[in-house]
Amino acid sequence: MENTPNTPLDYFESQIGKTLDRTPSAAGNWLAGTLLEVDVHAIKVAYTVRPDQCNPGRILHGGIASLMLDDVIGMGNFVAGSEFLMTSINLSVDFLSAAQVGERLEVSARLVRSGANLNHWEAEIRKESGKLVAKASSNLIKTHVRIADLK
Repeated sequence: MENTPNTPLDYFESQIGKTLDRTPSAAGNWLAGTLLEVDVHAIKVAYTVRPDQCNPGRILHGGIASLMLDDVIGMGNFVAGSEFLMTSINLSVDFLSAAQVGERLEVSARLVRSGANLNHWEAEIRKESGKLVAKASSNLIKTHVRIADLK
């Protein structure tokens, strides 16, 4: 009998150190981050800035930085557990410094508040040096779609 993870946390813990390129998120698969840490209230993923993620100035495009933040928040929210799919109703991002092609970035997200219908998350992107590249906050709202129905 195959040993399969029982919870989203079990599954994500089995993915630590692996490239996240076979998730339900096609955009997240394109980012191809490496899961570093996960627990029920926090998650951290590493990315290396590629040329196809940059603006004409060869720095990380703000839209891609936002995608990294949103995708990591989404993974974290899935691990936090809900019978129902939750979707972002806002994403507020502050861009604080540039990231260059080849730089390794760490995106971390933490659950600030979990409510009956709404979860609030904060996230940040940091360089290996610790310098803050961007920070974000997001609210996710419960939908009427059961996660079990998506399989």
